[in-house]
Amino acid sequence: MPLPDEFACLLVQRDGNKSITTSLERRPSRELPPGDVVVQVRLSSLNYKDALGATGHRGIVRTFPHVPGIDAWGTVLESASPEFKIGQDVIVTGHELGVERWGGWSELIRVPAEWVLPIPEGLTGRECMQLGTAGFTAAQCVAALQLNGVTPDKGEVLVTGATGGVASLAIKLLANLGYGVVALTGKQDRADWLKSLGALRIVGREELAPSEKPLLSARFAAGVDTVGGPVLASLIKQISHRGTVACCGVAGGAELDLTVYPFILRGVTLAGIDSAWCPLKERREIWSRLAQEWRLEGLDDITETVPLSEVMTVVDRMLAGKHTGRTLVDISGR
Repeated sequence: MPLPDEFACLLVQRDGNKSITTSLERRPSRELPPGDVVVQVRLSSLNYKDALGATGHRGIVRTFPHVPGIDAWGTVLESASPEFKIGQDVIVTGHELGVERWGGWSELIRVPAEWVLPIPEGLTGRECMQLGTAGFTAAQCVAALQLNGVTPDKGEVLVTGATGGVASLAIKLLANLGYGVVALTGKQDRADWLKSLGALRIVGREELAPSEKPLLSARFAAGVDTVGGPVLASLIKQISHRGTVACCGVAGGAELDLTVYPFILRGVTLAGIDSAWCPLKERREIWSRLAQEWRLEGLDDITETVPLSEVMTVVDRMLAGKHTGRTLVDISGR
């Protein structure tokens, strides 16, 4: 397949006055960054990091112009690697995609071969994007709980930011594995939806209100935190002996105001989840689990699909805290 002379993408630009604009643009293919594999993208997805990148957030976007999209599924157009053949369906998630280099909200991406994975056996390309970095992160959180001995019989697992992409998939996965899941959200109108994912009960944000006490009553065997900040601090204080909290988000803040007492008196483990640079061996293992024993049914029920031309509307909704579930970005149907 010959490489097209140009490609469409959603381009984030900054002018001389540092104003940020986004628009659908056509760019020459020679502007693609260096790499071993060129992929013609069919679907991407929307993650919180993408929403920040689409608004030019300086913590995400290093250089302008920029193309967001930390996930991509598509077909190999060019390959300098013997591992990937022209016409092969592949996925790319994490690494520098959509951050340091132009990402998946584009008809074409060019990336190093070590960033590319074949479609895991047992999943379709669309299912891979329905999971995407969000599902991959959720699965890593669950794996961290299991690694630290948190089994379903130990007690309830609290999931924060419950209506978001990572959290909703974590709820679904934990429930499938037999855990008793408590969903924390400020969106009480989504309670029935969260219960349909498998949450046993729904609690409001007041359940993790900030407290100056170094320890609080032990209420949960474990937690999956997608929020950070005071919510994470309060959650850690309420974890029972030898419990674990998997931490993967900063939407509520990056600071952590704690004493060491939860760690040295209750033996609590705080497991940081780094999805972008997860080593290849573990990355393959997590995707294999998601395709096999951890396979999630009913993903269509929590997924919407929008064309690339309309994704900024959903970005605004996400940044306003009004987004739930997963959003796919249809590149071919822009």
